[in-house]
Order: sequence, then C-alpha cells, then structure tokens
Amino acid sequence: MRVTNWGAVALVAALGWMGAAPASAQTLALSNVFPKPYDFGIGPKSGSGVSPIRRTTVRYDGPYAPGTIVVNTAERRLYLIQPDGTALKYGIGVGRDGFRWSGVKTITRKAEWPGWTPPPQMLQRRPDLPRYMPGGIDNPLGARAMYLGSSLYRIHGSNEPETIGQAVSSGCFRMTNDDVTDLYSRVNVGTKVIVLN
Repeated sequence: MRVTNWGAVALVAALGWMGAAPASAQTLALSNVFPKPYDFGIGPKSGSGVSPIRRTTVRYDGPYAPGTIVVNTAERRLYLIQPDGTALKYGIGVGRDGFRWSGVKTITRKAEWPGWTPPPQMLQRRPDLPRYMPGGIDNPLGARAMYLGSSLYRIHGSNEPETIGQAVSSGCFRMTNDDVTDLYSRVNVGTKVIVLN
C-alpha cells in the first residue's frame, strides 16, 4: 500500500511556486509555514496555554479605569482592566522575599525581544552574570518587556513557565512569553501600572 505525505507534497509545491514569485510573496508564504520566534522557546508552542495559571476574563467592578494594569503581588496575578466591566487576568511571577514592592508606575518603554543588562545591584549579588545579553530565546526578559518608569523593574516574558505563580524575581513581574506578548499588544507607553503588595 502506498502512502502519500500530502504535507510534504504541498511544501515542495509551495517552494517551487515561490521560485517564480516576488520576494514579498515568498516572505508571506514562509511566514505561514515556519513558526514565529517565540515558538522556539522551552515548552509547548505559542497559544497552547503553557502557563500553569491560564489567562482568563473576570468580572471587575473596582475603582481603576479601563486600560489600567493592576498587579496583585500577594495573589500573584496581573489584571488589565477592560471598558466593559471585566478584566483580563494573567498569572505572574513576583519578587521573592525582600524584593516585593508597591506603588504606581507608568510604562515608559516597550521592547520586543529586549537585550538585558543586569543592574549593578544584581551584579553585586551575582557577579557570575553576563554584563550584557542580547535579546533572544535564552534571554531572561523573554519575548517582550514593558519598562516601569525610571525604576529597574519591568513586566517581562520568561522561558520558565513553571515559575509563574511563584515568588522568584528581584522585583520584576514575569509572565509566560504567550501572555506577555498578548499583554504587550493591548497596552501602550503611558499605561498606568498599580502594584499592590
């Protein structure tokens, strides 16, 4: 009995077609065949809910305006307030003992696949860390970062989904790459971030 691998046949046909297609069409075709960079991280592919705490929509009738991010460090959850009386609820990793904080900040910068320069305070505690790490899969800031005011703190991705819901960081809020990419697409520079401890 002869078995045909139709996926391989389609790929070969597409590659043959692309030889005669303009470069823009080739890019579009390849972007549909191969995964995006954040699909190459540790664990299941993007969109599969790799966080041990699933992103959900919950009712919200609190005091904060739509578009505000509220971080509840005790609960280890981040909420993005929506205009319809709901909030998007994400699981996060928070600062370990001695590194938790509270206050009001503003997102002052957003970056995709950011590079990481450990701050001097962290290098004092961990002199083995690199002085700079370019953005990419192995970078501890993950797929996206949102910088909080002039502080050292960020909301950022992580390639360690098992740490979500834990107190593990030096004060930053970590999310899975899937969740941080989703949040990143929904907020702008200037978004208010309220951190409750």
